[in-house]
Amino acid sequence: MFLPTTQKELQQRGYHSLDVILITGDSYIDSPYIGAAVIGKVLVDAGFKVGIIAQPAIDTDKDIKRLGEPRLFWGITGGSVDSMVANYTATGRRRKKDDYTPGGLNNRRPDRAVLVYANLIRQHFKNTAPLVLGGIEASLRRVAHYDAWTNKIRKSILFDAKADYLLYGMAEQSVVALARSLQDQRTPHHINGLCYKSDTMPPEALALPPFSLCRESKSAFTEMFRIFYDNTDPVTATCIAQQQDNRFLVQTPPPLNLSTEELDVLHDLSYERELHPYYAQSGSVTALDTIRFAVTTHRGCYGECNFCAITMHQGRTVVSRSERSIIDEVVECTKHPAFKGIIADVGGPTANMYGIECKKKLLAGSCRDKRCIFPSSCPTMNINHAGQIALLKKLRALPGIKKIFIASGIRYDMILADKKNGRSYLREVIRHHISGQMKIAPEHCSNAVLKAMGKPDINSLVAFRTLFTSLNKQEKQKLFLTYYIIAAHPGCTRNDMEKLKQFSQQVLKIIPRQIQVFTPTPSTWSTLMYWTEKNPWTGKACFVEKNTAQKERQKMILLDAIKKTKKTLENTTSKKRKKGSKN
Repeated sequence: MFLPTTQKELQQRGYHSLDVILITGDSYIDSPYIGAAVIGKVLVDAGFKVGIIAQPAIDTDKDIKRLGEPRLFWGITGGSVDSMVANYTATGRRRKKDDYTPGGLNNRRPDRAVLVYANLIRQHFKNTAPLVLGGIEASLRRVAHYDAWTNKIRKSILFDAKADYLLYGMAEQSVVALARSLQDQRTPHHINGLCYKSDTMPPEALALPPFSLCRESKSAFTEMFRIFYDNTDPVTATCIAQQQDNRFLVQTPPPLNLSTEELDVLHDLSYERELHPYYAQSGSVTALDTIRFAVTTHRGCYGECNFCAITMHQGRTVVSRSERSIIDEVVECTKHPAFKGIIADVGGPTANMYGIECKKKLLAGSCRDKRCIFPSSCPTMNINHAGQIALLKKLRALPGIKKIFIASGIRYDMILADKKNGRSYLREVIRHHISGQMKIAPEHCSNAVLKAMGKPDINSLVAFRTLFTSLNKQEKQKLFLTYYIIAAHPGCTRNDMEKLKQFSQQVLKIIPRQIQVFTPTPSTWSTLMYWTEKNPWTGKACFVEKNTAQKERQKMILLDAIKKTKKTLENTTSKKRKKGSKN
């Protein structure tokens, strides 16, 4: 059943009012891939009455007043994608399309959606129920942060939005605890995963450098980010606080990671896997084609790529679902009237991390002096793909299944590190789970740039390419690798991109087409490097390309090579045709 989004639906349920109303920058797809839908279903399962208003008009009160006023709180999210990333390219051009908007036009998600929606509520509801921020846009802006779109350090979004609370991370446990506290009229400051404003700093809190100092000093901002990052693990983290003008932002420690059983419960909830009919009247939503019959196997990622925000939002501990839960969800997909036998994806932030986690980390928390798989795999991380191979075989054997794809990213360095079953896993993937191309993300070939990114060195890519080519021939397949590349990452120069072009031509024998310019999103190590122009681990100066035209030029070094190669092939083909016609 969908969450109600109209008065008619409230009447059908016999509701006179709602406990919680969720506001989101996405259209409302009822899917386990959509954060607002999951949070809504979790609250309903806990006994609360919840409604949702998707992409409300901001120049009128017709949408925001549609469900009345909630009894406990408003939940506000910018959607599945940060609104500024959704609305602008890395070089500042306005995006024309939005995969989460009916009809596909980018005309419903405002810039800084969380702030806009908070202001919209305050405008039309005076002295209303508390405003609670959540989702990735709020989560990554919960402390002082660098904002690339204004090129300055901004306050916590909790202060900018004049909201009451912020729930960071995935927040299923936190949101239920908050709803129960508000219902019982208890102060929720004890809840893990919560940010709130305070006139004083709690005595147990670890002080971050204040906002005023972080705004003026890049070294202070670096120190702040280091403390902030070191307190993201739920086992080892402590309460932290940051002065913002005359008040304090207080962040309680992250909630403990869900257990396998708890994660199963989330995915066992009923989802329609459709766009709500109210919004479907305005057109189809492209994102639904990708996620309707896709299945999440786990959450979290210990890859800790420096440009990625997953650590700050999902965490760096992988929690995997049980085989039973995953199989049950695939079976449910087969019952859907639109199902045609294809599961679009079985994966997570990194597909082949399913079922693989460090036992030491689960008990003692993440190590502060080293990472799990960078620069190489830690010996205590027992990488073994046997469980994934077994799961994929069981899924393929289910009635009604024609094909199971793995569309999520795969860490090829983990395949190489698995001496027992890495080769067998790759063979299974090549034989059954990709079509035409396998997507991998080396991001670059310069080891200096890769180190700045937190990615494995280029030798891993070369070794994996050799293994892939060998197995591809053995399996008599005609598959090829597609490479994702980042241009203009901190540390990357035009000369580095020229070297990447040469490497691609000479070693990969193909020029990568999937090239994106680095986007400095809030709360990542790479964004810290971008702002400070220093390597945060060595303190040494780091080249950063900040000129928009030069960023684009880095990207065009590869794209121009593609055009040149294409033109050469066309000329060669034309000459052969002319020669053939003469003969």
